Amino acid sequence: MQLPVHNLSGEVVAQTEVDDLVFGIEPNLAVMHQALLRQQANARTGTHNTLTRANVSGGGKKPYRQKGTGHARQGSIRSPQYKGGGVVFGPHPRSYKQAMPRKMRRLAVRSALSQKVQEQRLFILSGLAELEPRTKALAATLAAMNAESVLIATQGRSDPVQRAASNLPRVRAIQAENLGVEDMLKYDWVVLDADAIEPMQTVLLDRGRGAGPIEREESAQLETTSFAVAPRASAPGGEAQ
Repeated sequence: MQLPVHNLSGEVVAQTEVDDLVFGIEPNLAVMHQALLRQQANARTGTHNTLTRANVSGGGKKPYRQKGTGHARQGSIRSPQYKGGGVVFGPHPRSYKQAMPRKMRRLAVRSALSQKVQEQRLFILSGLAELEPRTKALAATLAAMNAESVLIATQGRSDPVQRAASNLPRVRAIQAENLGVEDMLKYDWVVLDADAIEPMQTVLLDRGRGAGPIEREESAQLETTSFAVAPRASAPGGEAQ
């Protein structure tokens, strides 16, 4: 498929050929949702912690004798039912890391890119390397595109773009190889460096590292996979279980 290429003034200067498997598929919302939850879970530090009755200082002495007081027996004032006591079943340090197959991760990114194309919220920009490292210059470029909440993906690290975007509240610049589903859903517009398209397609289609090109039939089958839960078989002489 053909997508327009804009210059820094917001004018269409050319058309570029992009792969339909990256920018023209039917978005798989189930895989996008799973990838989003994975990114958010992997960003959690998991350092939360609470003290059990064994960790709270004090309470070594029995508060009162076992029998004859008319009260329930108690062994420590650091028991969970006392103020200042330990916490029962509270959170402790743990890892929230989730695994996801590589093909599904890349399908989620391709689905998010295709959704931006369908919504006409993806700009391909040429000449980003020539941009002045000034906020005013980048703001003028985005104003020409009538875009406010913008995610800018550059080929490699671009210090001029990083400096120009650092003072804009609703603009973020990242490297194209770090493009994720969460960022694309968070920002309304995606501005993609024209030089980053071919390397991005190579990665998203598994054409690098000796993996070989992705099979189009296999990709199409994964994109149309239904995630609905099949009904259970009916029990003999009764309704479905």
